Amino acid sequence: MIERFEQLRTGRLLLEPMSDAVASGIARGDLSGLATAEGWPQSGTKNGVALALERGQPPGWLVRHAGRVIGDCGIHAPVDAAGCVEIGYGLAAGYHGQGLGTEMVAAMSDWLLSRADVSTVRARTLPSNVASGRVLEKAGFVQVASSDELRVYERKA
Repeated sequence: MIERFEQLRTGRLLLEPMSDAVASGIARGDLSGLATAEGWPQSGTKNGVALALERGQPPGWLVRHAGRVIGDCGIHAPVDAAGCVEIGYGLAAGYHGQGLGTEMVAAMSDWLLSRADVSTVRARTLPSNVASGRVLEKAGFVQVASSDELRVYERKA
């Protein structure tokens, strides 16, 4: 079981593990003390962080660029018995199309796949979210399933 996340650095990003105190504030809509980019948090951030706290999971990473929080990422549930874990992620709209999403997803996935209990990282996107699918593919994921409602991608160790 993943009990905590580690700080991760990429060429341009810092993925900073959220403390429970910061996560609780985000879940309540309190962003005081955080230098945030316009457009963050996204609509699902508050609910995702609250759900992680309820489940006793690590609430995820804050994604910083030039000192500002521009996004967040994390896991949806604990690693399953087969060693699979599903990720979720998002960036403020002003930071799309710059390769930052790929950096974020690759760093998070590299870290997860370095763990002995993780053999597969999975992500799901809407078919209409072509950009998210490209991010996943550039980060080494392969599409493994598709329907009118959902596309499923995986990256294996």
